[in-house]
Amino acid sequence: MEQAGRLDRGDGTELAWRRLAGRSPAVVFLPGFASDMAGTKAGLLAGFCAGHGQAMLRFDYSGHGESGGAFTDGTIGRWTEDALAVIDRESTGDLLLVGSSMGGWIALLAALRRPERVKGLLGVAAAPDFTEALMWDAMPPGQRSALMRDGRIAVPSEYGEPTVITRALIEDGRAHLLMGAPIPLACPVRLLHGQRDADVPWETSLRLARALASADVQVVLVKDGDHRLSRPADLGLLTRTLAALLATLGGEDGA
Repeated sequence: MEQAGRLDRGDGTELAWRRLAGRSPAVVFLPGFASDMAGTKAGLLAGFCAGHGQAMLRFDYSGHGESGGAFTDGTIGRWTEDALAVIDRESTGDLLLVGSSMGGWIALLAALRRPERVKGLLGVAAAPDFTEALMWDAMPPGQRSALMRDGRIAVPSEYGEPTVITRALIEDGRAHLLMGAPIPLACPVRLLHGQRDADVPWETSLRLARALASADVQVVLVKDGDHRLSRPADLGLLTRTLAALLATLGGEDGA
């Protein structure tokens, strides 16, 4: 049975989480930008872990889903601290981090902060450095000027309401860029990416694989896959990849 709770991050902002007891390593799901722990992939993984007796933790960053706080107050650094707060207080032992899109970046940052606990990483359309490479670099001069002047801009989103991008998000993101240097993580890493991803180029996963120090890195490209990788076949690939990685780490029976 999945438990649910909330924790105070330390400043009055409450973070919502859900947890399954089970065998180690605990699977920790890190959602994407403006996404949450109630999404398709998070629910699928919760069901998989429940069915296989695997421990799991999922949560919402501040300003997302069931958590408190304003989305526009969030930054990569703040959401990484959210992730670490929930991980440190609501889990024990070894971890396998599963990061979707922005969650892939935050998973890398969390693993660098907790290398003794993180035994594996699985990225789904992982988007390290996206605030710079996919937001700032793609902005025309007028948008950049408006962002610097007003502190925020709203950009259209194919997923619903316009997305607000703040100056703080961009500037804080620069303090957490990873792709310009080797990434000193030695754990096994699996990266799934659709080649029809219109949000995060699939080449990002290849660049990430090259940057990682680990010798055990595998990239799987889905030729007709989009950014979400949420079709039944995509979700089957995700659970198979997770099961195989858990088996490598000694945390799953391969079923």
